[in-house]
Amino acid sequence: MKFGVAMVLASMIACLPAHAEQFAPYKDELFAYPGIIETAEGGSFRVVDYDEMRDINARDEEPERRVQAKYVSLGVRKVQQELVANTDAGQVRHVAVGKTEGASVIVVYMHGQGGDRRQGVNDFTFGGNFNRIKNMTVAAGGLYLSPDVASFDDAGAARIAALVAIYAARSPKAEIYLACGSMGGTICWRLANDKTVAPRLGGLLLLGSLWDEKFLSSAAFKRKVPVFMGQGSRDKVFPAERVRAFYGLVRSRTKDYPIRMVVFESGSHGTPIRMTDWREVINWMASR
Repeated sequence: MKFGVAMVLASMIACLPAHAEQFAPYKDELFAYPGIIETAEGGSFRVVDYDEMRDINARDEEPERRVQAKYVSLGVRKVQQELVANTDAGQVRHVAVGKTEGASVIVVYMHGQGGDRRQGVNDFTFGGNFNRIKNMTVAAGGLYLSPDVASFDDAGAARIAALVAIYAARSPKAEIYLACGSMGGTICWRLANDKTVAPRLGGLLLLGSLWDEKFLSSAAFKRKVPVFMGQGSRDKVFPAERVRAFYGLVRSRTKDYPIRMVVFESGSHGTPIRMTDWREVINWMASR
C-alpha cells in the first residue's frame, strides 16, 4: 500500500509544470507587501497597505531618486548591455540583461509616456524594484529587456513585437512575460493579439496602467494567459475604479480566468512600479 501511494505521488510530481517557481527568493523580506487590508474573490483581489513616509521616505536615501544600498545588488550590471535591434518595423534601442540566447525566461518592461529604456534598468529608483527583477531574471538563467517605446500605437507595438520575436527565436523554450507601466499598457494589450508574441506569452503585468476591452477577443485571452493589474487607489491618470471594473469584466466572461488585481491604498500613479512583488506575480503566472 505504501509503495502504491509513493508511486502515485511520484507520478503527480512528475506532472507538475517545469517552471512552477520561475524565480528563487531574492530579498523577499525587503520587498514583501507591508500588509494586506482587504482580500476578496478567493485572493484574486487584494488591497495592500501603502504609506509614503514608510515606503518612500524611510526606504530611500534620497526620496524617489536613490534607494538604500541594502535593496540592491549591482553585480548584475556585468551582464547588462546597451543594444540596437534593426527590424523590419524600425530600429529599437534597448537594454538587455542576462542571456541573449538560450534564456529560460524572457521578461520585457515597457515604459510609459515620457520614459525611455533607461527607466526599466535604473537600479536605484522605484525603491530598487527594477534591480530586483533584473537579479532574479539573471539568477534564473533568463533575459530581461527594457526597450525604448517609440510610440504607443500600432507602429510602436510592431517595433516591440519585432524585438521580442528576435529574442524569442534565440530562446525557443522561454516563456515571455510583458510588463507595462502607465501608457506602456497600450503595447501590452496590442501584443496580446500579436501572432508572433501571443503564442509565447506567459503573462501580462499592468503597472499603474490602463484597460482595453479588446483583450476579451484576443489570442492571449483565448489561451487564458494570466493577467496582473496593480493600481494606486489615488491614481489620477488611470482611476483604480475603472481598472477594477475591467478586472470584474474579465472575471464575468470566464469565471476561472487567471487574473489578479492589487490596489495600493493611498498610492499614486507610479506606486505599483515601486511596490509590485515581481517574484510573487511571475511565480503565480508560471504555475498556471
